[in-house]
Amino acid sequence: MRDRRWYVARVRQVVPAFKGAALTVILADRAKDEAMQRTQLRTTQLGATGLEITRVGFGAWAIGGGGWEFGWGPQEDADSIAAIHRALEIGVNWIDTAAAYGFGHSEQVVGRALEGLAERPYVFTKTSLVEGPGRRVVHNLKRDSILREAEASLGRLGVDAIDLYQIHWPIPEEDIEEGWSAFAELKQEGLVRHIGVSNFNAEQLRRIQSIAPVETLQPQYSLIDRDAEKELLTLAEHEGIGVIVYSPMASGLLTGRMTRDRIARLPDDDWRKSDPRFREPQLSRNLALVERLKTVAARHDTTPGAIAIAWTLLNPGVNGAIAGFRRADQVDPILTAASIELAGDDIDEIEARTR
Repeated sequence: MRDRRWYVARVRQVVPAFKGAALTVILADRAKDEAMQRTQLRTTQLGATGLEITRVGFGAWAIGGGGWEFGWGPQEDADSIAAIHRALEIGVNWIDTAAAYGFGHSEQVVGRALEGLAERPYVFTKTSLVEGPGRRVVHNLKRDSILREAEASLGRLGVDAIDLYQIHWPIPEEDIEEGWSAFAELKQEGLVRHIGVSNFNAEQLRRIQSIAPVETLQPQYSLIDRDAEKELLTLAEHEGIGVIVYSPMASGLLTGRMTRDRIARLPDDDWRKSDPRFREPQLSRNLALVERLKTVAARHDTTPGAIAIAWTLLNPGVNGAIAGFRRADQVDPILTAASIELAGDDIDEIEARTR
């Protein structure tokens, strides 16, 4: 296995092959950045990237459909595109997808939704999970694989450059330096604008920082999954790393619409059927949390899901939260999360604290 110094040297030797193309992309991106700042929703800076993002973004995991290891069951592409268009109409200015979601299908749907738009949103995607036997994911952080995946994502999305490219999982761990070096190479060539990671721990972040700065981090974070609070969010805030969190509604569990009966009727190819959060003994505790969210939601004339997202946005280390939508009618009730101001009594209620 090559050591870290080899990868640092490799990156420093990279010479951009497309300087002219990269300059064209930069000029176009500046114009788009100005356009993206005109939105109806509250926005914030994504770390030190210079990107001004809405506090809630469109998550495209579920629109990858079913029929693969982490699918969400059947999904109509027309519904997905309608949901994307509704979110953009309201003012959402970024979409987060991944090559693994339906093994390219989510990216294809996003690309179709963006065709012909005068002003497209920022497009974030991820790599490192490739299709294996039986439509199961295989982890690959080798340079050649990442470069192939980046090219394929660009084609499916129909963009000249990916606004934010992220390593999906730090697996195999012994290859994260090689993978991150490939990301630095892609950025230098102008094929991606910014680079970040998802599901990395603090030690892994520190390991790759010497190769190229980590611009963003995407951890799982919700009222049910709070591990990121232990060190990651504090580290990111201290280092100026932008943070967008995924599953703030715990994969739909905190929306207020997930009942025991509905969970029992989830399609067989919906990965949540085997998720411990959706099964006992965790389920009863999580549904009790939903009841508290409903109480707070009633005070703010909104939905439990919006309250769950607003809670994640309270953390000073969090810049934005990813909310997944499968239909246009799901969009409006959730996007209120971007402007909800939770009070101390609300937090006490949500977290079942007593003063």
